[in-house]
Amino acid sequence: MDKFLNDMEREKPIRFTPQQLRIATDNFTNLLGSGGFGAVYKGIFSNGTMVAVKVLYGTSDKRIDQQFMAEVSTIGRVHHFNLVRLYGFCFDRDLRALVYEYMQNGSLDSFLFGEDKKLRFQQLQDIALGTAKGIAYLHEECQQRIIHYDIKPGNILLDANFLPKVADFGLAKLCNRDNTHVTMTGGRGTPGYAAPELWMPYPITHKCDVYSFGMLLFEIIGKRRNLDRSLPESQEWFPAWVWEKVETGSVVELMTVCGVGDDDRESGERMVKTALWCVQYRPESRPLMSVVVKMLEGALEIPAPSNPFATFLVETKNVLSDTTCGSDSSSVVAVATPVMKKYEIEMASTF
Repeated sequence: MDKFLNDMEREKPIRFTPQQLRIATDNFTNLLGSGGFGAVYKGIFSNGTMVAVKVLYGTSDKRIDQQFMAEVSTIGRVHHFNLVRLYGFCFDRDLRALVYEYMQNGSLDSFLFGEDKKLRFQQLQDIALGTAKGIAYLHEECQQRIIHYDIKPGNILLDANFLPKVADFGLAKLCNRDNTHVTMTGGRGTPGYAAPELWMPYPITHKCDVYSFGMLLFEIIGKRRNLDRSLPESQEWFPAWVWEKVETGSVVELMTVCGVGDDDRESGERMVKTALWCVQYRPESRPLMSVVVKMLEGALEIPAPSNPFATFLVETKNVLSDTTCGSDSSSVVAVATPVMKKYEIEMASTF
């Protein structure tokens, strides 16, 4: 009974004291990683539970408070096989921290872009499918829809068995299902993964996560960054090169370049088609994440995708001509859009 009651108590986030977290992390000595938000430390509690403690920089910054509330209010109230578990938090004058389950294999980006690309295609396929299931749960199965806003390889964590879990809900937002659009103040997301509407005066829906997942899926397929200037110009931006191969009927060549064997070719082609549908320019043309899951599973036939990049430049320039008041449109387009045209990609990558 004691164990049962303890398990029930752990179903909701626990409020830890600074002292408890200092003891668990050996005074924050084992650094797992850091970024603009703060630093993550490995810890272990007296019952043997391994944790990752994210310490947020600053104690009185409004942005830090917003990130803290976003993570606790979203991931703190949901449970899914493919979402990282939030054990608890610390909100103290001298320490703002979030306590997550420890993921032994770290983030997906280290396996996609690092020197040791040891994941087999089947493992990558499972990671893509599990990630899609986690996002579908956020969008369609929670009491309130949760939009993540920052789907990318660095926010997909892998456990000891390479099970993927979506993490980092610092930009997430709870949405009433009756509201089809979300009001935004300022841009969100990461250039290269963020949907076009996040960078322009367009209505925002949960379909922005679908776009980001599509960009992630391209990187899983190619085991490379979507933008790689060390490659020939035709292959520099991977999504456009993928579309070129699909449009010209050279998918077999594409699969060969991506290292997809004959036994996995059907699954690889399915992933390619799914990615192209996910990054359609117009949000209404992108599938729901539950449909994306079925596409990846092979549970439904995927129609031939249309060119997701065909109308981007024309529409972007039309929007900006109404909003830039005569400023140089080429430079504004480069800032407002993280992807598509070579010049725009180069500008976005400097942020």
